[in-house]
Order: sequence, then C-alpha cells, then structure tokens
Amino acid sequence: MSERNGPYLFDVGVIALAHTDAPVRDAALEYVRAGIVGEIDAVVPYPAVIGAHNVLTTYYGRSNEEASRLLQNFLDANRIHWHDEITRTVVRDAFSRASDANVEGWDSYYAEVAIDEGVSTVLTIDDDVERFDAFDTETVLSPDQFRELNQYLSQ
Repeated sequence: MSERNGPYLFDVGVIALAHTDAPVRDAALEYVRAGIVGEIDAVVPYPAVIGAHNVLTTYYGRSNEEASRLLQNFLDANRIHWHDEITRTVVRDAFSRASDANVEGWDSYYAEVAIDEGVSTVLTIDDDVERFDAFDTETVLSPDQFRELNQYLSQ
C-alpha cells in the first residue's frame, strides 16, 4: 500500500476486484480493508458500489445473490465516507471533464467527486484517471498483475 496520505477515493474496479477470488485481488483488498477499519480515510461514491455489482456479476461470475450480499456487507462499513450526492451540476461538470480529458464518463465522474471531496488519491485498476492533475492516481495493479487479471477473466 502507498505511503501517500488520503483521503482515497475507491473506483468501481477496486471495489469489485476486492470482492472476487481473482489471484490479484489482494492488491485492492488491502485498501478496502484499511478503509473499512479506518486505517485510511476512504471516500466511496454510492454509484461505484452499484457499478461493482454489475462488474461482479458480468465479468467475475458472481451470482446476483452473492454480489448483493458482499456489497451489502461492504455498505455496512461505518468508517468509510459514503459520497451520496449526484447532482446535475456534478454530472455536467463530469461530462465537461470527460470531454476535455477524453476519458469515459465514469472516470470523469470519479474525478469530479474526488475534487469535490478534497481527495488526495484516486485508487483504480486502470490508468485513465491519471489524466487529471487535481489529485494523485494510484493504479493498484502492476502491469504484470493486470495481465494476470486479464488472463483470469478470459478463462
């Protein structure tokens, strides 16, 4: 885990990966566990949890019931700062960022929330969020781990 200071924003990939049996899941799980117990200041937008459910059922083969149970348990974490405001302004500003940085809407949404919440570091499994200068980005998987994850998902 990084020595950077938080707060940390968890994106959908980190949340989903931490709730799998993938061989590289520990890279994400260590952050999620640290956020749950309050060792790090974690910010999680509620839409990221909904997205994690979709990723778990679509890509990782979890059943709807299992993904729901896992993420409901995650939602019980009282030490995580749950970001629950998804206003029109946030969405509009996110789309402006998406256009300017040429990234997907989800990545620009996370960037907008990170800026609104004063997040120091966005945790992700891909590198698209690195296009923003307002915060640090930490990709929790090394290139070798990312290849291993892709191999696992293609089985």
